[in-house]
Amino acid sequence: MQDLFDAGSHFGHPSRRWNPKMTKYIFTKRNGSHIIDLSKTLIKLEEALSFLEDVISKGGKCLFVGTKKHAQSIIKSSAERSDSYYINQRWLGGLMTNFKTIEKRLERLVELEESFAKGLVISQTKRESQKLDAERGRLNKFFSGIKEMSELPSVLFVVDIHRENIAVAEAKKLGIPVVGMVDTNSNPDEIEYPIPSNDDGLRSIQIITDLVTDSIISGQEISRKRQEDQLAEEAELERQEQEARNKAQAEASKRQTKKAEEKVEEKAPKAEEKVEEKAPKAEEKVE
Repeated sequence: MQDLFDAGSHFGHPSRRWNPKMTKYIFTKRNGSHIIDLSKTLIKLEEALSFLEDVISKGGKCLFVGTKKHAQSIIKSSAERSDSYYINQRWLGGLMTNFKTIEKRLERLVELEESFAKGLVISQTKRESQKLDAERGRLNKFFSGIKEMSELPSVLFVVDIHRENIAVAEAKKLGIPVVGMVDTNSNPDEIEYPIPSNDDGLRSIQIITDLVTDSIISGQEISRKRQEDQLAEEAELERQEQEARNKAQAEASKRQTKKAEEKVEEKAPKAEEKVEEKAPKAEEKVE
């Protein structure tokens, strides 16, 4: 709690800009502004982090959303550190609810990136090259953080749900859970996992986002460990099955050898009997 206090996570908005639904998370009012109850922030934060870790451990992916200026670099670096997606510029309406259309623009961005990387654009005229570069720049501005996103995310982490209300609304429509920083001017009931906190202060955004990122990375490690254990279990099962097959083959071979030996033993007395039968006849002929 001390770290949150030191980061100023308890500072809310001026009381005239509050949302009554945040009442249960407000500790007091000081100098005309609300003060958030950090003991309740801790409870909601732990719930959110536990949920995130669980979702990611099952193979889910998180989309970080934060377009306010002082959140942009934090969102980008945190998403990159945790191998997640991010939107830190303007959220374009329909980004998730009309993802099929957005996906075509992502494919176009990837196509342009590959063309520039392979030097294919050099063969174009200067004007055409500049035009393509400008297109690449526009697409990168809005979609660089999701250009590898081939399907909708499993969960959103949002800095300032009041500002990112379109993203929150789209997630709600699609049934995608949202973890978000909720200041005193926001409605915490709009999302599944609200984290009551100052969503304007740089240090507050940094500390909450760092904790979220750490939980995602922890979930990824659990997922990797689970996959490794599964592969090891499958390998052991395959070894046991192969061992059983080898044993069965050895026993089958042993049975076949035994049968062959028994046949040889059965034929031997008959051969002796035939020899004995022929012997008197041979003697009779000699006489």
